[in-house]
Amino acid sequence: MQEKFKFRFNNSLGILHKYYYGSISIADIKSSWEHAFENNLIPKETKGFIVDYRNANLEFEVDEHIKIADFYKDNLEVFGNFKIAVVSDEPKDVVIIILVETKEDGYFSRLFSTVEAATNWVLR
Repeated sequence: MQEKFKFRFNNSLGILHKYYYGSISIADIKSSWEHAFENNLIPKETKGFIVDYRNANLEFEVDEHIKIADFYKDNLEVFGNFKIAVVSDEPKDVVIIILVETKEDGYFSRLFSTVEAATNWVLR
C-alpha cells in the first residue's frame, strides 16, 4: 500500500511540510496528524505548517469540512496560534479548504496555489 502522506521539516525556516498523495479521507487527515503526534514529528522549533494537497484528492463531502476545523481546534496544544498554509489547485478541494478557513478558532489557515506564497505567509 502506498503511503498517503509524508512529513518533512525545513530546519532553516522552521516550517513543517506535510505532503499528501492519492485519495484522502477525513480519517486519513486525522490519522496522519495523530501519527505525527505519537512519533514526535513536530519539532519544538516549528513556526508553522504547510499542508500540500497538490498530489492528492480530498474524497469526502464538502460539508464534512467542519471535521477538519474541529480537529485543529481540538488540538490547539499543537496548532494553537500557528499558521497552517494549505497548497492546492483542485477546484473541489479549494472549496473545502476555504470553508475550513471560515471555521478557524485558535489557529490560522489560508489557501495558496504555490509553496512559495505559502512559505511567505507562514513566516510573516
